[in-house]
Parts: sequence; structure tokens; C-alpha cells
Amino acid sequence: MSAPAGSPRGLCLSRRAGEVCTRERGHRGLHHRRGTGLLWTELEADPPTCPGEGLAAGAAPELADGFPGGRALCPVCTRFVALRRDGTLPRHRSWRGRASRGEEARRREWFNAFGW
Repeated sequence: MSAPAGSPRGLCLSRRAGEVCTRERGHRGLHHRRGTGLLWTELEADPPTCPGEGLAAGAAPELADGFPGGRALCPVCTRFVALRRDGTLPRHRSWRGRASRGEEARRREWFNAFGW
């Protein structure tokens, strides 16, 4: 079963200047951000490493079941990241979707409960 169009599992999620490609995963041709004129090639895409490394952060609020488990929400890429002891974000990859449907569902529930 494939992911519905528009779900994180179904989108490309390449980034340029922080904007996320909204074309389907595995598409041909240029990346595109729907609703804008922004187009880019893979060579122009942001690197997979998030520039949020070193930002001060705190643990995100938790759902009743404990998700996201003491991790912080990176304000740059929206990935949940374990904090360093000094309260800053470590080097991490930008969020580009999750292979796990469980994690995807937990993220959706968290954002519906707390927003960003």
C-alpha cells in the first residue's frame, strides 16, 4: 500500500533554503515547492545535515505515552533530537520523513497537540 499524496511518506522532502519539495517521492526532474516559484536541482539542494547544530533547546512537551521521550524539536528542520548535556542540539540530519509509520503517527499526534 502506498502512502497518500501529501503525506510525509509520499513526498520527496528535499530542501532548498529551508523550503521542502512537495513533489512525490522518487519524482523525475526538478524539485518544486508547491505554491511558490521555487525550483531546484539535486546539486542546489540543502545538505542533509541540519544547520541547527549548537542551538539552545529544551525537551519538547510529551504526549501521555511519553513521546518524544525527552528529545527536543529542532526549530530548523522539525526533527526530534536528543539534547547534548549542555542543552544544545547536536549535529543531526534534517528531517526528511520517517521510515516507521509509528513514528510518523506519533509526530502527527504531537504536532496536533502542541503545534510548533
